[in-house]
Amino acid sequence: MEEENKNVENGEVVELEEEIKTENEGIQISNDVVAVIAGVAVSEVQGVSGMSGGFAGGITEVLSGKKNLAKGIKVEIEEDTAKIDVNIIVEYGSRIPDVAFEIQNRVKKSVENMTGLKVEEVNVHVQGVNTDAVVNEKEEEEAISEKSNENENEM
Repeated sequence: MEEENKNVENGEVVELEEEIKTENEGIQISNDVVAVIAGVAVSEVQGVSGMSGGFAGGITEVLSGKKNLAKGIKVEIEEDTAKIDVNIIVEYGSRIPDVAFEIQNRVKKSVENMTGLKVEEVNVHVQGVNTDAVVNEKEEEEAISEKSNENENEM
């Protein structure tokens, strides 16, 4: 049965002149909105230590006291397609290709589902590696070994 473009009026089947469009025609989505959606998706990926947004973004975040979810993300929208660049800092010990692949998948899925835009590119730029976790682990190990040495000396 062909019911796609037909309407029933008074028991008669009448074909509609125009196709019903469900695309977001006439709705414009800001680059900032897409950047925030992508930022939330990136923050959920394990192995991402933070976003690299540059000097100006860091000052804005400090002065406003709010976390900028679009930090380190550049979005270009042309008609119904989007290109997204993501600048990240990875955690030490994470496998960078796996982290980048996961970011690409999550950002593409999130942006396409929420906006209806087709994501053509998600470029991941690794700006650095966060080694703070490694330094903290070493400091904790040293503190534990010092305490155990002190306990042995007291006996």
